[in-house]
Amino acid sequence: MDGRDLVRSMKAVGSAGAAQGLRGVRAAWRRRRADAAGLPPRGPERARVPGRMQEVEPGPGGGVVRFGRSELRILVAVNGAVFWGWDGAGPEPSYALAGRCPEPDPRAALEPDKDGGWRVVAERATVAVSLHGAIEIRTPGGVVLRRELPPRWWEPVGGGPARWTQRSEVAADARFFGLGGRSTGPRLRSGTYRLWNTGPGAAFTPGEDPLSVTMPVQLVVADAGTHLVFHDSSWDGTVVLREGEEGAGSGHDRPGSSVLRMDGGPLRCWVAVGTPARVLLAWASLTGAPALPPAWALGHHHAGGGFEDEQAVRRIVAGYQERDLPLDAVHLDGGHFADHQVFTVDEERFPKLPVLADELRQAGIRLVSVVGPAIPAARGNAVYDGGSAEDAFVRDASGAVVRGVAGPGDVVFPDFTRARVREWWGGLHEERLGQGFAGFWHDLNEPTSFAAFGESTLPRSARHALEGRGGDHREAHNVYALCMARAGYEGLRSLVPEERPFVLSRSGWAGMQRYGGTWSGDIATGWPGLRASLALVMGLGLCGVPYSGPDVGGSDGSPSPELYLRWFQLAAYLPLFRTHAGPRAGRREPWEFGAEVLEYARLALVERRRLLPYFVTLAHLARRTGAPYVRPLWWSAPEERALRECEDAFLLGDCLLVAPVLVPGADRRAVELPRGRWYDTVTERAYEGPGQVLVDAPAARIPVFARAGAVVPVRGCDGGLELEVWAPARGRTGGGLVVRDAGDGWGEPEVERYVTRWEGRRVVVEREGEDGGCEPSCPVRVRGLGAHPVQM
Repeated sequence: MDGRDLVRSMKAVGSAGAAQGLRGVRAAWRRRRADAAGLPPRGPERARVPGRMQEVEPGPGGGVVRFGRSELRILVAVNGAVFWGWDGAGPEPSYALAGRCPEPDPRAALEPDKDGGWRVVAERATVAVSLHGAIEIRTPGGVVLRRELPPRWWEPVGGGPARWTQRSEVAADARFFGLGGRSTGPRLRSGTYRLWNTGPGAAFTPGEDPLSVTMPVQLVVADAGTHLVFHDSSWDGTVVLREGEEGAGSGHDRPGSSVLRMDGGPLRCWVAVGTPARVLLAWASLTGAPALPPAWALGHHHAGGGFEDEQAVRRIVAGYQERDLPLDAVHLDGGHFADHQVFTVDEERFPKLPVLADELRQAGIRLVSVVGPAIPAARGNAVYDGGSAEDAFVRDASGAVVRGVAGPGDVVFPDFTRARVREWWGGLHEERLGQGFAGFWHDLNEPTSFAAFGESTLPRSARHALEGRGGDHREAHNVYALCMARAGYEGLRSLVPEERPFVLSRSGWAGMQRYGGTWSGDIATGWPGLRASLALVMGLGLCGVPYSGPDVGGSDGSPSPELYLRWFQLAAYLPLFRTHAGPRAGRREPWEFGAEVLEYARLALVERRRLLPYFVTLAHLARRTGAPYVRPLWWSAPEERALRECEDAFLLGDCLLVAPVLVPGADRRAVELPRGRWYDTVTERAYEGPGQVLVDAPAARIPVFARAGAVVPVRGCDGGLELEVWAPARGRTGGGLVVRDAGDGWGEPEVERYVTRWEGRRVVVEREGEDGGCEPSCPVRVRGLGAHPVQM
C-alpha cells in the first residue's frame, strides 16, 4: 500500500462514509499482501545505455542500427508516421494499433548523416540517429523539432522487467498538449504527470492527477512545426515536462524538455509530423477511426443517478416534455440493478422496463444503461456463475480468483485481455438490449479503488492473458477499460449489426476512440471544475478521442444558478451534452434553478437541436480524418503564439468559434480571434482578426462567432436541412462541408462540398461536383450581409 493508495483511502473515508471508506482501506491492504506474495522484490539493478554505434542494416522503410549494448529498429510507414523501437522492439503486439502495423514506405531508406550518424528521410520528416543513440526529428527543411537523448535502462540483476527513462528536448517556444484527459490545460505546463488510470475517489478539482484516461501521447506545437509522439508502453510511468524559455535576443534559449520514466514495457515510439490536421490524420490511421455515434447520441442526454423506480424516470421525462425542452437520451445508473448485479434488473422497482423503453423510443428518447466490471461473487448470480464456468475472471499469482471489495461485498473482475472473455461479455448485452437499452456507459472501469461503491482495484500481481502472451496487472491496468470497451462494442456489433453501438467509457487508453467516447467522470462542482471540463475535452480531442464531454454542474454539491447555466451553455457546444442528477449531485434539471435559468437553458437546448446537422457532419469528418469536433484556436495557425496561449475558447469544427463564460459575475468577456473575418452569430456584427475583441456575454447566451464564408448545416424551421451561409469578405471566397446522415446504420454518405463567393451584390452558394458547380438541393439562408467589420 503506497502513499497514493493511503491518501485516496482517506479521501474515501471522508467523502463516502466511514464504513465504505474503511472497506477501501481493507481492500488496499489486501492488494498489498497479494503483491508482496506475487511480485518478486526489486533488488539491485544494473544501468545500461545503448553504447556506440557498431553497424547498420538497411531494410524496407528504414532498417536496423546496432549499438554496443542495444539495437534500434526504424520504420517509416506509408501513412507518413515514423516508428522506432529499442532492443529490437517492433510495433506489434500493441493495444493501441488498429489491426496490423502499416506497410513500410518503400521510398524511405537509411543513409549516412553527418558526424558518422545515419538518417531516414521521409516525405514529412527526417529521423537522424547519432553515434551514441540520440535521435533527432527534423522537418523537411532540416529544423530540429525534437531531440531524444540516448535512453537509459535499469535492469534487475536477478532478471525481470527493466525500468527505463527517455529524456527529450524541444524548441524553447514549444507548448505541450495531450497525455489523455488532464484537468489542467489543455496546455500542459511544467510539472509531473502520471500515466496510471485512476479513479479519483471523490470529485476532483483542477490539478488533481492522474485521472481516468491517461495516455503517453504528446502533441507538441512550436513555430517550426507540430509533431505527435506516442511511447507505446501501457506500464505505470511519469512524464516530467518543462517548458522552455527564449533568450529575448541574448541567443541563449533554454529548450523545453520531457522526461519519461516507465516501470517496464518496450521502449518504442511513433512520431507524426505536419500540420495539426495532418498529424491527427496519421494518428487515426494508426490507432483507428473514431467510432461514429448514432445521431441521437449527438443530442441532449440526462443521467439520472438515483432513479428509484420507473415512475421516477417518467416524472423526469415528463418534466422535460411539459416544458418543451429537447431530450434525446436518459441514462440509468446502477440503482436499477437487482442487488448490484450487472445485467440483472430489479423487477420490483422496474417491472416493465421494456415497455418504458419502447414508450421513450417512440418519443425520440433512448435509454442508456450503466455497466461496471465488478461482479458480485455470489452463487446464484447468473453473471458470476456463467463467468466462473468460462474461467473468465482475473486470477492471482497462485491461481486463485482475485476478490475485490465493493458495496455489495466481495467482487470479481473479468479478464478483458482474453478474446474468449470479451466474446462472453459482449454476449451478455443481449439481456440489456432485450430490456430496451440502446446504449451503454462504462463506469468504475479503471478499475477504480474508491468511487460510488468503494470498489477495489486489482493488485499489480494479478495475472492477465494479454492475448495469450501472459503478464500481470502492471502491464494490463491501463488497457483494462480499453479492452472492456472493445468487448461491449464488438458484442453490440454482433447482436445488432444494423445499428451503430453507443459505448461511453470513463476510462481508456490510446485507441479507445475505436469503440466510443468518454466523459469527465466525477468532476468537482465549482467554477474551477467548469474550466477543467473544457480542458479535458480539448486535451482528449488532441489525443484522438473526439467524442467526450462533462457532467453539467459537476458531480457533487449544488451549483449556483449562474454556475449551472454557464456550464449548461458550454456543454451545448461540446460533442457529449449530458446533464446529471443523483444522490450526491442533487436534482439538476433546468427547472430546479428558477424561471430565468429555465428559459436560458431552453435557448441553449434549442440551439443544440438546430445545430444537430453540423454535429453529425463533424462526427463523420472525425471518423474520416481524425480531426476533433472541439479544436484549440491555433488548430489552423499553430504558428500564431497568441492563439497557443488561449485556453478559454475553442473552435467547433472549421466554422464556429465558441467563447464560454468561465468566471462568475461576467456579462462581458475578451475573445481572441484568429485571422480573418468573424461574425457574432446573434448580432451579426463583424470583426476582423487576428486580435482581441471585448463582447457582451449576457446571461442568456455565451459569445459564438461564425467564420466569414462558412457554410453551416442546420435544422430548419420545418425540421429539414438548411444551409446557414455567412457572407465572405469582399474579394474572398468561402465554403464548407456537409454530410447528410440517416441517423444510424453503416452507409457511407457522400461529403458535399460547397463554395461561397460574391457575384456583384449577392452571395452565390454552389455545390462542387464532377461537372462543375450546381445549386444546393436544400434551402439556403445568407447572414452577415449588412455587417460592417470592426477593425482591431
